[in-house]
Amino acid sequence: MPLAEFAVGQSAELTRTLTDADVMAFAALTGDCNPVHVDAVAAAASPFGERIVHGMLTASLLSTLLAMQLPGPGAIYVSQSVRFLRPVTLGETVTARVEITAIDATKLRLTLATTIRNARGKSVIDGEAVVQLPT
Repeated sequence: MPLAEFAVGQSAELTRTLTDADVMAFAALTGDCNPVHVDAVAAAASPFGERIVHGMLTASLLSTLLAMQLPGPGAIYVSQSVRFLRPVTLGETVTARVEITAIDATKLRLTLATTIRNARGKSVIDGEAVVQLPT
């Protein structure tokens, strides 16, 4: 993956609907069984009033984009900042987006703005990623 393939402003997107099955599989895999994610009765009494998707499950769509689209296979995550802005509810469709904001040719690294928006266009997550390109 030559550095010349990349330019500031280049972007990629991924749209997914996050389901009950996704949440339950994530809870089983990670052990994060917080009732706000897995228990409808407890979640109804929470500030959200209903079950919500794990923030890190939603944020993991950024990893998918970086690994599979931009920059793609072989890229290695160096860092990721994440701000959780709004909850994502079960069955909600979100769009993750990454955009190159800087290229470090010396270190073979890309810096990317990372955002996830709900179907209403509201940001649910934002942050910044740095990835190392393969040599």
